Amino acid sequence: METRGRFWTAVILVLVMVIAAGGLIIWSKLQPSQPLEIVLQPAPELRGEITITGAIKVPGIYPLRPGDCLEAVIQSAGGITPDAAPGKLTLYIPLAAEEPSPQKIDINRAEAWLLKALPDIGEARAKAIIAYRNEHGRFAHISDLLKVEGISTATLEKIKDLITVAE
Repeated sequence: METRGRFWTAVILVLVMVIAAGGLIIWSKLQPSQPLEIVLQPAPELRGEITITGAIKVPGIYPLRPGDCLEAVIQSAGGITPDAAPGKLTLYIPLAAEEPSPQKIDINRAEAWLLKALPDIGEARAKAIIAYRNEHGRFAHISDLLKVEGISTATLEKIKDLITVAE
């Protein structure tokens, strides 16, 4: 009989331990968990310069200050041209080791004062380029400048890396 009593005592003790362990597990699941803390990295502060080209009224390099929005930057460049596709913007951020490429002048949009900044292009040649563009339409290739009165192969060779024809 004594063995029987010890057996039931052991069974009861095991059952009490199982019930206690189960109760602790259920209690821990029902307790509200610690709040989840989400830490977002702050956006990097953008400063420096931004190059704006394409269907923009005054393409060029403009200062970029903290808080500037895309609309403000576009407006500082005179706004978009009527033939622009404002829903298709391209943003390129160079690697730190990249050398910036020199700004090119779009001979299809540049005003006389900007064309005069090119080597060997003075007041007369700048006006001739604009007159040719107004009379014959957009330049398809930079070599089309050779059709302009006063632009020689030597002049084109000096400015070819400084000009472009935007689409």
